[in-house]
Amino acid sequence: MSLLSRLLLRFLMVAALCLAGTAAWIVRETQDGLTGEAATSAARVAAQLARQPGLGSADLGQRLPGQDWQAMPTILTIVPGICVEIAIQAEARQRLCNGWDGVGDPAPAWFRSLFDMTFDSSAPILRSIDYRGRSIGTVGAFAEREAASTRAWRQVRLTVGIAAAMALATALLTALAARPLLTPVGAIVAGLHGLERGNEVGPLPRFGIREFDRIAGAFDAMAARLRASRDEAAALTLRLFQVQEDERRILARDLHDEFGQCLTAAASLAEAVEMGAGEDRPDLAGDAQAIGRITDRMMATLKSALSRLQPPDLDEIGFEGSLRGLVAGWNLHRREAARFRIDVAGDFAGMPAQAALGLYRVAQELLTNAVRHGRPSRVILRISREENGHQPVTLVVDDDGGGDPASIDTRTGRGLLFIRERIAALGGTLSIGASAGGIRACAVVPTRA
Repeated sequence: MSLLSRLLLRFLMVAALCLAGTAAWIVRETQDGLTGEAATSAARVAAQLARQPGLGSADLGQRLPGQDWQAMPTILTIVPGICVEIAIQAEARQRLCNGWDGVGDPAPAWFRSLFDMTFDSSAPILRSIDYRGRSIGTVGAFAEREAASTRAWRQVRLTVGIAAAMALATALLTALAARPLLTPVGAIVAGLHGLERGNEVGPLPRFGIREFDRIAGAFDAMAARLRASRDEAAALTLRLFQVQEDERRILARDLHDEFGQCLTAAASLAEAVEMGAGEDRPDLAGDAQAIGRITDRMMATLKSALSRLQPPDLDEIGFEGSLRGLVAGWNLHRREAARFRIDVAGDFAGMPAQAALGLYRVAQELLTNAVRHGRPSRVILRISREENGHQPVTLVVDDDGGGDPASIDTRTGRGLLFIRERIAALGGTLSIGASAGGIRACAVVPTRA
């Protein structure tokens, strides 16, 4: 749930509680008003009866003439919605009710039930009828139940309806006013997503709201520290790769100078033994030939290792020439398995040495992975360089050897980790997806000098 929705929901909950309290207060005030009106009606009727002609005879046990009762304007003194019971000593009890006209429809049943639970109209308000200082009867007044609940319902409906409409209008206006104030949240979230993806995120704008400005300031400081840490990590990684290349060169030289010479000497010695054995010692000649074959295989393995350890001279044959030689070597080595092809577009002159060497190593590792983790019949290396901006180089290796891109993208193999670290150190990106029957790996690296 969004912040604005949560604020509006809480506002409406508070408004609902206030409306419920207002309704309860209105019902209570209505009940108090009805009690007061019952007391007023009882006092008025008692005073009216005390002034009726012939009322004193009631004290002697005589009945008043019926037409006198009908002529009495007693009902005019009763508040609408109130009923009174008149009890005079010699008279039968009389009940008079003043109708409640114009109140509209009766209250709903649920409201009448709630109203009856909180208001007791069974106990009337009593007033004495005094004649010449003596009490000759009583007047009891009470609110008529249906009229009382209808009156309370009318007031609650009117007041709560107006208040609810005002609350909804206030919520709408609040939403319209608060929406522009929450606009900075989108910019902050977009910046956080940019940091998550590793993009370059500039300083956030000033928002004019102190709380959001503080968040923006903290975000800019965090982004600056993250950029500095990333730059330091990239520089350190490049330095580590440079040290690794130096170690590879030293290892390749040692293998060539020491191990290569030993293999050459062993091959020469085996040949000399074979020639010296002649026909007199065929067993010895066979052993010498076996040693020679083993030496040849070891020499081929050594040459392959040296080609992987020490790349060709990029300054001498260029980046494009090095890649073409790499693909030609795979075609020569694989022969009847997969066919390798290279497509080149763009000018690769003037590429920084670190970028050229890094991309060569990435291509070398991607080609190895294509063969190692699948059974492709074709592997295509595409390399292109744009002419503007950072002159990024796009390197794509596409094969048809099968495989699941999701699993390849998530596993932590050393080869993939090596590729990601090297590309990240060069400021580039790597994406792995599906191709027609296999895997497609795409690396994009900026190469402006």
